[in-house]
Amino acid sequence: MKKFNRTFSLEERSRIVEMAWEDRTPFEAIERLFGLKEAQVIELMRREMKMGAFKVWRKRMNGRTTKHLKLRSPSIARSHCKTQYKHRRGK
Repeated sequence: MKKFNRTFSLEERSRIVEMAWEDRTPFEAIERLFGLKEAQVIELMRREMKMGAFKVWRKRMNGRTTKHLKLRSPSIARSHCKTQYKHRRGK
């Protein structure tokens, strides 16, 4: 496994972790945005999360077809749920 040599800001690491947790965000999207392959995302997740949370994430991601574009159903055309990122009114 090739180690990544780029240093990510706190905001970037937070976004990578968020994207990795999202069911419909494929690893290819993370690679396109941040240059990290799946194994490198796993390495970053291992470093950024507590071991228990990491194990839960790995179990959840193991075999999830939506995390890989090649395994994904052609009917899934978007990378997030339509109710995600709700706009707030007021304030």
